Amino acid sequence: MSADAHAAAPAAGDEGAKAYFEMSKFGMWLFLASEIMMFGAFIAVYIVLRMTIPDEVMKWCKEQLSWKIACFNTIVLILSSYTIVRAVNAVSKGKKAHAEDMMVLTAFLGLVFLGVKSYEYAGKFSHDIFPDTNVFFGAYFLMTGFHGFHVLVGIIAILWGAFYIKHTSPQRYAYVENLALYWHLVDVIWIFLFPIVYLL
Repeated sequence: MSADAHAAAPAAGDEGAKAYFEMSKFGMWLFLASEIMMFGAFIAVYIVLRMTIPDEVMKWCKEQLSWKIACFNTIVLILSSYTIVRAVNAVSKGKKAHAEDMMVLTAFLGLVFLGVKSYEYAGKFSHDIFPDTNVFFGAYFLMTGFHGFHVLVGIIAILWGAFYIKHTSPQRYAYVENLALYWHLVDVIWIFLFPIVYLL
């Protein structure tokens, strides 16, 4: 049995490693729950805004927001969810090189998302639209900007994780799986933001 295969296998019989893995996942789920509540509050405020001044909001959306750009970014994030799943599957089987490649690809897709979002923001700024322009754009920049910050944090963590798995036994892949959970949250939040902000 190769060293990598041997490192990937013993986790089933290692109660300490199993307990660490489960506790690590539980801690991540608690963190994700707090993030969901925070973004849920942002979305609730936006929905109230839409119900309060629906005509103005629809006018601003049609004139200043591009659903095509947002749709492209949605596809990018969905692809990145697939690549991070591939990374988790690879590292759990001891395929560190493939896992590293998938994590770097995930981070690259995240950078594409941020690049497109920066282009979108630049268009707003060129038309003198800022967070203090009105309450709608205040909510828009708050939700999409905070989401973008989470994407950036995820990119940094994933790139560090790619370095981490290169020098650590694949037996302890809880870190990579937790990164995947975080990245899936980032994707799911955007999937909610996309139709609420750009389509409805």
